Amino acid sequence: MSDSTVTLKPRRAAPFFGRHPWVLDSAVASVSPNTAPGDLVRLCAENGDFIAWGSYNPASRIRVRLYSWKEEIRPDDAWLENRIDRAIALRGLLGLLDEHQACRLINSEADGLSGLIVDRFHDHLTIQPTGLGMWRRLDAIAAILQRKLEPAAIVVDLDAQVAKRESIEAPVIPSWGTVSSSPLTIREHGIEYAIDLARGQKTGFYLDQRENRRAVAGYLAGRRVADVCCYTGGFALCAEKLGNAAEVIGVDVSQTAVAAATHHAQLNGCQRTRFETADCFAWLDAAVSKEQKFGAVILDPPKFASGRKQIPTALRAYHRLNLQAIRLLEPGGILVTCSCTGSLLREEFVEMLHGVAVRSQRSVQVLEQRSAAADHPVGTHCRENEYLKCLICRVE
Repeated sequence: MSDSTVTLKPRRAAPFFGRHPWVLDSAVASVSPNTAPGDLVRLCAENGDFIAWGSYNPASRIRVRLYSWKEEIRPDDAWLENRIDRAIALRGLLGLLDEHQACRLINSEADGLSGLIVDRFHDHLTIQPTGLGMWRRLDAIAAILQRKLEPAAIVVDLDAQVAKRESIEAPVIPSWGTVSSSPLTIREHGIEYAIDLARGQKTGFYLDQRENRRAVAGYLAGRRVADVCCYTGGFALCAEKLGNAAEVIGVDVSQTAVAAATHHAQLNGCQRTRFETADCFAWLDAAVSKEQKFGAVILDPPKFASGRKQIPTALRAYHRLNLQAIRLLEPGGILVTCSCTGSLLREEFVEMLHGVAVRSQRSVQVLEQRSAAADHPVGTHCRENEYLKCLICRVE
C-alpha cells in the first residue's frame, strides 16, 4: 500500500470500471502527497476500492492514463513487453510485416498502451509518445522493439503541441541505430513511395488511408480526377495505377508535399498524373469559376478542429470545401470526402454533406462509409480514437 493513490470524486468511477483509459482532471478528488509526474499510481473509487493501475501527469488534462485493471498485474517492463507482443502479432495476422510494407505497429489506447504510437517503415521504426508516462519509458520500449523486430533504426517523433500539453521536456530527442541518410522505399498495393525519416522524422505518408486508397480507385476508371489536399500523392497515384483514371490532378498548398508527390509519380511511371501547388479552397473556387468538370473529386483535408469548441468553424470549412467539389462534378460523378477531425462526429459529418446536397440542389448517395485501416484499431472502451471518416459518394 506504499504506492501513490489517486482517488476519484463521488459517482465518477463507472467509466473506469468499464476500462476507459483516460481519467480527466475534473474526476480527481485527491492525490497522494509527493506523487511525481510520470509515477505509477493506483486509481481508487471514493470508498478506496481499487480500479486500475495508471500513469500520473499533473500537467495534463488527462490526469491518469490507465493500463492494468488487475491489482496483481502492475504495468512493469514484463507487462509492457507482453502488450507490445500482442500488438505486433495483430499486424502479423493482418499480413503487414512484409519487408517493404509500412504499418502502424502500436495504436495507443486500442492496443492497451495509452500514449504510445509506433509506426514501421521498411526496416525503420518511429515512436510517437503522446503521454508523459510513455515518454519516460522510451528506453524500455526501444529495447523491446529492438529484440522483437531488429530494426535498422528507431527514431522518435515528438509533436511540439503534445510536448506542451503533456509537459514533456526534451532537450535531446533520442534515437537508436543508424537512421538511413537516403529515403526508404516502401510498397503499398504495388506502388512505391520514398519515405525520408532523416528530415525531422515527418514521414509525409498517412498509413490510415491504406485501404481507402484502394477502395476509392475502384470507382475511377476512365474518369478525370481531382485529388484536393493530395499531400504526397497516395490517392492520386492509386487513381491512375489501380483505378485506370483517364487524368489525375493533385493539389496541395505545401510545395514540399507537391515535390514529393511529383517524385512518387515519376518513381511509378505515372504519365497521366500531375500536381499543382495551390491553396485548396482557392483552387476549387477558380476551377468552379472556369466551369471545369471532373468525373471524381477526392477531398482529404488536414484536421480543421482540435476540440469540440471549434466544431462549428470546422463544419463551415467542410461545407465550403464539399460544396465547391460537388459543383465540379459531372452528373453521376464520384465524391470522396474525408475528415480526420477526431472531435467531429460521423453523424455531424454526414449531416454537413446533406446540407451541401440541399444547397447545391444535387442528390448525394453514400455508397461506402469507411474508417482507418485495420492496423489502426479502435477499442470499444475508447471510441474517441475513431477519428477518420471517409465517405465514397455518387452525386447525381
